[in-house]
Amino acid sequence: MIAELQQTVANYAHALDELNMPQLEAVLTEDTTWTFTMPGQGVLGPVAGRTAVLDFIRDGHTAQTGRVRHHLGNVVVTTTDAATAEVRAYLVQTRNTGESIQMISTGVYTFGLRRSDGGWRIAELTLTLDNALFDWANDEQQ
Repeated sequence: MIAELQQTVANYAHALDELNMPQLEAVLTEDTTWTFTMPGQGVLGPVAGRTAVLDFIRDGHTAQTGRVRHHLGNVVVTTTDAATAEVRAYLVQTRNTGESIQMISTGVYTFGLRRSDGGWRIAELTLTLDNALFDWANDEQQ
């Protein structure tokens, strides 16, 4: 079960970076919620519902420059039962412009997962950034 949970989180990160909308849709519950805490910028969200989250992702990709990657590490399952689980992971987010590689942000993801249709899906995602290296509203390095 732990490997399945870690695979779900990895599938999310790959789909997010590749803007693979069918894979993102498959990894999210219909009622998923996303909340982000950014130092100096407060809380963004919650963004509620799969459709709203997918729109949020599309808008974010439109504003991006370069190739952005979400590097997840130290992925641990903190709680689990037959139907739900919580997974935490560290985030290092980078951007490759072809001319330079930049660290955009670091933080901690907490994924609330729910088993549905025989697989695990993200029902709740919270991201707490460690610092304000990146101005999300203007897609700019600080």
